[in-house]
Amino acid sequence: MRYLMPIVIGLLYVLLMSLVPEAHRRRLNAVTVAGAGAAYVSGGGLGGWEFAFTALATYVAYRGLESWNWIGVGWLLHTGWDIVHHLKGHPIVPFAHDSSLGCAICDPVIALWCLRQGPSARELIRGRAMSSRAAVGLPPE
Repeated sequence: MRYLMPIVIGLLYVLLMSLVPEAHRRRLNAVTVAGAGAAYVSGGGLGGWEFAFTALATYVAYRGLESWNWIGVGWLLHTGWDIVHHLKGHPIVPFAHDSSLGCAICDPVIALWCLRQGPSARELIRGRAMSSRAAVGLPPE
């Protein structure tokens, strides 16, 4: 369960976010990854590096307002920060020792969905993350 639940949580996040109307989905995910970037600031145990990472995550999230790829990069950066915290810092949830490890497992699931351009629930079910028109930047028919 230690490794399975984070994957399930990531899949639930993807499913719920894929229900958000497309017009708002990318911006909401950019804001979410910005919040994740600041998750350790109040006690992550890495001193000033917490602020440096938050600044980087804020920049990446800002770029994510216009690009799913930047949001995916943000989740992958957070994965790396989770690993650092699991090994050297404090857990993201103070009373759950392996919470940073769980987050490091969950985040790549979300990142993969973002790197696939955050498809809707319907597209996920059909297995079509991007139509060929969207892949070349054309609007849907």
